[in-house]
Amino acid sequence: MVTKTVKIVNSQGFHMRPAQVFVAEMMKFSSDVNLVCNGKTASAKSLMMIMANGMKCGMEVEIQADGADEEAALAKAAEIIESGFGED
Repeated sequence: MVTKTVKIVNSQGFHMRPAQVFVAEMMKFSSDVNLVCNGKTASAKSLMMIMANGMKCGMEVEIQADGADEEAALAKAAEIIESGFGED
């Protein structure tokens, strides 16, 4: 398993549109990918779990990836979050 902690930088946080984009990208990987924020874990492949986690701007999120393509999945997840989901 590999992990990386990133900060949510876009002003609207992890709202519906970026969550949909994020889930679609994570579904391309065979590895299990999770997001841990405020002690809650959400599957990066579940739109409902991500939305229920309520991740907002400025929060730190630990990305955890485990599986055959874990390094690539971790890199892509971090890239998407650190880019502000292409919004700001």
